[in-house]
Amino acid sequence: MTEFTRRQALLLTLAAGLPLASRAHAAAQKVTVALDWTVNTNHIGLFVARDKGFYDEAGLDVDILPYGDTGAGTLVANRIADFGIAGVGLFTQRAAGADLKAVYAVVQQETGRLVFNADRSEIKSPKDLDGLTYGGFGSAWENTLISTIIRHDGGKGSFETVTLGTSAYEALANGSVDFTLEVSTWEGVDAELKGIRQRGFRYADYGVPDEHTTVIASSDAYLQANPKAASAFVEATRRGYQFAVDHPQEAGDLLIASNKDALTDPALIHASLKMLVDGHFLRSQDGVIGTIDKAKVEAMGTYLFNAGILLDGDGKVLKERPDFGAYFTNEFLGA
Repeated sequence: MTEFTRRQALLLTLAAGLPLASRAHAAAQKVTVALDWTVNTNHIGLFVARDKGFYDEAGLDVDILPYGDTGAGTLVANRIADFGIAGVGLFTQRAAGADLKAVYAVVQQETGRLVFNADRSEIKSPKDLDGLTYGGFGSAWENTLISTIIRHDGGKGSFETVTLGTSAYEALANGSVDFTLEVSTWEGVDAELKGIRQRGFRYADYGVPDEHTTVIASSDAYLQANPKAASAFVEATRRGYQFAVDHPQEAGDLLIASNKDALTDPALIHASLKMLVDGHFLRSQDGVIGTIDKAKVEAMGTYLFNAGILLDGDGKVLKERPDFGAYFTNEFLGA
């Protein structure tokens, strides 16, 4: 026997003696998932699935990429990340030609709210926002959304906009702007914990379709090339979110422990997760978790198309309504 074949035989013998878990881990398929923002409770299922070993059990080595200057949708569409957290931007990016497809609904209903300081007694309904100043984030979607809400209540839908980004929340608190948009399960919870009294309007109560505010997306290219890995990832991720719903205290502690530098306010994490669970955002009242509602995708897509927000790759307004059924799939969720 040559030295080379001796080495081969030795390696095979050693491999045969390894525990099954060790061999499975050695053969684990690498998967990357990009975050849409600094880590928060919307991402909890990913961290639970990773740190509780659900991904390992599925034969996956999952790397959760931190939020950076390049959006998650762009990273996924360009095959830099295999999966990514996305929102309404998935519609606009896909319409423009980006290779994106939603595969998992993180939340089952809209988490966004239009909010203002509670002491603004003159604001009784959305039409009272006409002529006031909105602290915004710079997207066409925001203006369409707010105009719809105001007009649905009988107003003109006319308001001033100051683009401030996340500084909008401080500006609202100190009265520099009259209203803004926030995620009720994060900024809304944070405001309550800080004793900042707010009132607000739920989008779906004023003519805006309810939606899955946050989804996990991949690309058709990745899904077609890696169907088994995609199914394994989506199923293990659902296990992670299911665990967070069933064991919120442990899941919250795990998320904090995994992100000590970024998550320095445990009270916010646990209060946010409680709202996500108690409000039936992560799992609907009917017990649905992860599944994307076709009717919601169709309704939101149609709303955006009718509003002229969806542009093609040349920046021109789409003239034909897209097939929104191609914007998502539930096939990787299994049974």
